[in-house]
Amino acid sequence: MTQRDDGMLQMLTGLLVTSHMMSFEQLPSRVAEQAPAAGFDDVRIYLGDLQRDALRPLTGEGPDAAQKTDRAQAEVPVEGTVAGRAYQYGCIMGAADSQDGIHAWWVPLLDGTERLGVLRIASTRDDDGVHQDMLTLASLVAMMVVSSRVTSDSYARLTRIKAMNVAAEMQWTLMPPRTYADDRVVISAALEPAYEVGGDAYDYAIAGDTIHFSVFDAMGHDTSAGLTANLAVAACRNHRRQGTPLDQLGDRIEQVLLEQFGSSRYVTGILADLDTTTGILTWINCGHHPPIVIRGGRWSTLLKCPPSHPMGTDLHLPTTLCWEQLEPGDRLVLYTDGITEARVGGQEFGLAHFIDFLVRHHSDGLPVPETLRRLIRALLQHHNQQLQDDATILVCEWLGPQTETNAVAPVAGVPLPSDTR
Repeated sequence: MTQRDDGMLQMLTGLLVTSHMMSFEQLPSRVAEQAPAAGFDDVRIYLGDLQRDALRPLTGEGPDAAQKTDRAQAEVPVEGTVAGRAYQYGCIMGAADSQDGIHAWWVPLLDGTERLGVLRIASTRDDDGVHQDMLTLASLVAMMVVSSRVTSDSYARLTRIKAMNVAAEMQWTLMPPRTYADDRVVISAALEPAYEVGGDAYDYAIAGDTIHFSVFDAMGHDTSAGLTANLAVAACRNHRRQGTPLDQLGDRIEQVLLEQFGSSRYVTGILADLDTTTGILTWINCGHHPPIVIRGGRWSTLLKCPPSHPMGTDLHLPTTLCWEQLEPGDRLVLYTDGITEARVGGQEFGLAHFIDFLVRHHSDGLPVPETLRRLIRALLQHHNQQLQDDATILVCEWLGPQTETNAVAPVAGVPLPSDTR
């Protein structure tokens, strides 16, 4: 075993042992204690805020540590910074030249493909294995962040820039991570206004070769709308996990809503299943906007399906199960009307603008999560940072049937090479 291997083993073993009895606030000090064994003299953890606009330092100095004023530990904007580039593209970024023999890098902090933030690593090391060693450290730190954040109010305070309403608190707790990827699909979602969610929600889940997607838009823009959307998601999961067929799932959700609210609350939605072995997409439309498929990064189509009634209205309209054959590389897009109907001075963001934005950024080869981050920024800018309705989007890129090639390929535009530009 080389000296480098011995140092890495010592660092990783030390972090794994200490992680079993560690709070979220203790993470920075534990990393600082163990990282020097691998030749990393200064490691700092920065986590993305809720809207993915800034990288905020995790200092471990209490629940309000994000307010620390030390310039060296100040938050870093995602736009226009080296750290932000590492975060956006999933690449190691660093200065081309060292200073006083010390090299500094920004390393993406990923849980699978969920972008958590970045590490800033300073070291005198510049050997052939340093980049892989930094990625290994970042992977372990990411797992430690994920395992400790679920019980931490400090994590919530660190990643929030302003106060959140009760409906948003419910929705973010309920919904799955905004990004997921394996060798078959990449899924990414976004929801705004992030701190004042009303009645929008998204969900996805994997069962064998099938992936379920759903997007919901509840009537209203208040806490009651949030309760309606939460109940719809919970009912969908409950009946789906009992084996309810897709064409009956909307009726089961409606029954739950009617039992709780009568016919005073309703929710529109798309419920869909994707067979990842064949690329066959099946879905039902419950009074919602039709899905979009982007193919080849060049053109798009709306998937037409006779809509049933919104869930909770008890109108007894028939449910039609529709299907579409996807091709490898297709991106399926589900969305709510807050995306396309955002207005400023009577001008909507619009479906055509929305599709054009997605197609252009698909052609640029951006990772799906980064495309959505930029879309939300464009939407907020169009609407002067004040949305009048919830805006939710869920994108799934089908990579094709599971193959040996898929298993070793980079995940949908999230490479991990170094880049010192």
